[in-house]
Amino acid sequence: MDRSLLNLFGSVLGLTALGFVWSGGGSSAIPPKSEGDWRLLDPISYENLTIFPVVSTGGYDTSNFLTLEEGLSSGEVIVRELGAETLIRNRDSNRQYLPGPGGASVNQLVLLNRSKRPLLLLSGELVSGGKQDRIIAKDRLVAPGSDPLPLNVFCVEHGRWSAGTQFNAANTIVHPSVREQAADKKSQSAVWEAVAVGSMAAATPRPAAGSGSAGTAGSSTTPRVSQSELSAAIREEAPTESYAKIYASRRVGASVDVLVEEIQRRFRKETSGLKGERVVGVVVAYGGEVAWSDIFASGDLFNAYWNKLVRSYAIEAVARPRLREVASHDDAREFLQPLKGREQTESEPGVYRWREISAGPISQIELDSLEPKVITIHRLVLRRSS
Repeated sequence: MDRSLLNLFGSVLGLTALGFVWSGGGSSAIPPKSEGDWRLLDPISYENLTIFPVVSTGGYDTSNFLTLEEGLSSGEVIVRELGAETLIRNRDSNRQYLPGPGGASVNQLVLLNRSKRPLLLLSGELVSGGKQDRIIAKDRLVAPGSDPLPLNVFCVEHGRWSAGTQFNAANTIVHPSVREQAADKKSQSAVWEAVAVGSMAAATPRPAAGSGSAGTAGSSTTPRVSQSELSAAIREEAPTESYAKIYASRRVGASVDVLVEEIQRRFRKETSGLKGERVVGVVVAYGGEVAWSDIFASGDLFNAYWNKLVRSYAIEAVARPRLREVASHDDAREFLQPLKGREQTESEPGVYRWREISAGPISQIELDSLEPKVITIHRLVLRRSS
């Protein structure tokens, strides 16, 4: 085996070998997308969940990007535990195994992109198998044909650390409270807590506008799925606290399905008549509070993730109070405005740049592809819940 490959893999934990640059501040060299490039449609509401579709007449050609689900399903992407042997098949179809140093790690895996396309990873995407299920820690791109590289992850299966199947795509993005703890707080213990409790949002709802009491007439502050029901689901159907098993359990899954089916039906009705525009993202509100948004560089990318995203929003909704307030169009529009505040960036030259801007309770996280031209692939804005 080529000794240089072994040496590279032996230093897999050294991010500097991969050309990463981290900055704690400074201004962005890439102009942010303005609200004028997007338009908000009327809100789609059911119970305490409101979705504002974001449409655009523009968009980029993103057909060259490979999703994690596609890559794992086709075998073009390999994910392994740190320390496990990683199989590489070169252009001559010869097999090579690169043994990894040390033992497995809760918060790091090894990834290999053997495809000819850049691989897109989104924070919160779940990979199942290995010693425990994990989620991607942050948005990033992986260059085509790259060497094995370290992949930062968070565990979402607290009670298992044992050999399992090879890692597979779970067709799942975890709900916003869990994504927030991974993408913004970057805390493993907070991720575990969010998995177990459902929503990290404050239990006490905000007062309705113009009233002195919480909620509106006829609204309910009781979540569809209570904390006791979540605990029972873990005890009876997900003893390892597996995210996938908790939120597909009999006690929880049926409530999630109801919201997903109704929101999807209303979403299709609202967006079916678009002419010259495509849906590229959504702004999400719970009760009267705008809390989240996911916007992509194209309608095709949005469509690739939409089914997983809407289920994640519904999971968050069933664990929050069932307030019937509906967030205003103006509040939702604020999530389209470029944020100004403290900025941190991370980049791999010629591949991608990730940046986070924080101002008060709001964080804006953007992933830019740098080649062949600079485009913002994914834009996430969140209101911190804790």
